[in-house]
Amino acid sequence: MNVKIARPERMAPTWLVWSALWVVYLVWGSTYLAIRYVVETMPPLLAGGVRFIAAGAVMQLVLMVRRGFKGVAVSPKEILACSLVGGALLFGGNGLVMVAEQSIPSGLAALVVAAVPLWVVVLRAIFKDRVPRATLISVIVGFVGVGVLVLPGSSGGAATTTGVLTVVLASAFWASGSFFSKRLPLPEDPFTSTTIQMLCGGLIMLVAGLAAGEGGRVDFESFSTSSIVGLLYLVFVGSLLAFTAYTWLLQHAPISKVATYAYVNPVVAIFLGWALLDEPVTLAIAVGATIIVGSVAYIVRHESKPEPVETELPPERLPQSATR
Repeated sequence: MNVKIARPERMAPTWLVWSALWVVYLVWGSTYLAIRYVVETMPPLLAGGVRFIAAGAVMQLVLMVRRGFKGVAVSPKEILACSLVGGALLFGGNGLVMVAEQSIPSGLAALVVAAVPLWVVVLRAIFKDRVPRATLISVIVGFVGVGVLVLPGSSGGAATTTGVLTVVLASAFWASGSFFSKRLPLPEDPFTSTTIQMLCGGLIMLVAGLAAGEGGRVDFESFSTSSIVGLLYLVFVGSLLAFTAYTWLLQHAPISKVATYAYVNPVVAIFLGWALLDEPVTLAIAVGATIIVGSVAYIVRHESKPEPVETELPPERLPQSATR
């Protein structure tokens, strides 16, 4: 989700920063597990659409109560921009992850999505942004790790090749949404921008789900308790609580520290999938994880260093997702 990343005006107490960081680490790392539970008995795109429309509606209501109608007003151009970015991030990114998790482990999905910063660097190079040679080398190494995960049999039979490739496509969509968000006229306020993106992206997911025939698969009586709890968790904890913590961190902590969630989340997701769903951690997954996380860690640490002249860090330099 696009968030304007202003330099923190004042640093908060260390314990408070780390508390917010751990919320982002654990919650966004656990959303892949929650998605796995949701898609066990719910159609993925329709469930995802409900998730983001519900979260967006709650956030919009809070903003209206605090700011009034004028405080949440947006222009038609901003709505169109939010639709494009929200469609890429939520439908193309999160929606495809939900579709893929019907046939792949949650930890593997999180690991492939962790490659988003690699795709962002590729887009920067395509659009003639200056990219250091060391960063490009790290991208190549990182995609080698992705290749290891895509190889047939890398998950020990727990994932289909189609499912893995779907997540690879999702990560490319996610990167595209993050990259182009800076080039589109989104609302200046991060909460307003994210709210409209949630509502627009959620609506796109609902339409896509109905077009894909998911409406005929809706059977409320078959929804399991774990799927219902998982969906509620995604709405209130994954989309609202963690996003609030993330936005607060961007205003009160160094960018380099906030960006660490990019390579902590997949580790958390792999552990939770292994511990709670008995998802296999094969040698190929371990090797791929080491390569990808190492490459992403290098890129994030170097690309998120503050620049001495600018007052705002270009948001595409951080892997973005306020609604994992």
